[in-house]
Amino acid sequence: MHQEHYGLKIIVILQITMSLYSIVSSLEVVCHFMESCILPCKLENGGELVLHWFYSEGDLLVHSFYQNQDQLGTQDQRFRDRTSLFKDQFPRHNYSLKLTEVRIQDEGRYKCFMSTTTGNRYSFINLKVEAPVSKVSLSQVENRITCSSDGIYPEPELTWSINPPSTALQNRTTVQQTDKQLYNISSSLMVSGNGSDLTYSCTVGTLGKKKTATVRQLSTKTTSSVTTIHCPGSDTSTTGLIWRFNQTQIILNQTKANLHPIVSDEWKKHVKDVSESGSLTLQDITSDQEGVYSCEVSKEDKTIITNISVRISPGEAKENPAVVAGIIIGVIMGLAIIAGVITIIVIRKCRKNAGEAETGL
Repeated sequence: MHQEHYGLKIIVILQITMSLYSIVSSLEVVCHFMESCILPCKLENGGELVLHWFYSEGDLLVHSFYQNQDQLGTQDQRFRDRTSLFKDQFPRHNYSLKLTEVRIQDEGRYKCFMSTTTGNRYSFINLKVEAPVSKVSLSQVENRITCSSDGIYPEPELTWSINPPSTALQNRTTVQQTDKQLYNISSSLMVSGNGSDLTYSCTVGTLGKKKTATVRQLSTKTTSSVTTIHCPGSDTSTTGLIWRFNQTQIILNQTKANLHPIVSDEWKKHVKDVSESGSLTLQDITSDQEGVYSCEVSKEDKTIITNISVRISPGEAKENPAVVAGIIIGVIMGLAIIAGVITIIVIRKCRKNAGEAETGL
């Protein structure tokens, strides 16, 4: 109790007299959301150390150190268990504060105040919180392309572009803020039915940092049970590769950390090989494997999605065994019926001829 009273008395005195002392430094620090961050403070001192960190909005007490130990009894609840000092650096006049699990609410101005027997000093640190764009996702359902990105701060901007340039793009963009004060952004774009020769790009950015996702349409035909679908855009800078079928089924997933692609159980019998350039070689394909294959290439600042419409020419592809069996059974049954009808006709004719012969006699 005596220490807490002593600490409160010091804080009151500091808040009253703080404006009387010169500002030693003013810095700006950018911290990433939910990561650890260092707020620097380096001041000359002498004698017994009394150190306080304040959050300017409301003069909230962030961290205190005096009587040669941390004093956290009056620490504001929002900073509980998230602050620490580098005590081994005190002899070097380093009184920086480590703040963990940085939140959007932590953004603002901080004071590092030190009182010693030789005088008082303080510095200001402006903390900016940033949650940069981590990924831009593109998905397409029929003629609608949707671009989205989540968990961004501050509020981002989204732009569309088309190559080659065409008429003005009609899109609808929505921005929502979560309970953690992060922003989610989404935009939908209607594309023309003959857009196979066009490339659509969506860019999301904040604080000058941007990421782009691009989607383009291709088509191919195959007449072989073994076929290779190429993946444009994949090279040595690729950090991730995903092949999908009809937008929803994941065929395989490959990352830079895991050089061997992970193939889904459903597609293991069809995936023969994946080349270093990302091309997908399929085997034993049937008409069931006709559809849209999507190759998604992830890089440091962009994502490239290529939709390849695959059509299998008749007569060359392997058919579904069940379908083939059904056709064979149908043919056999048809032949049996025809044979039965012929037999009945022959028997009736024979009986008729026999009857006529008897009448003649």
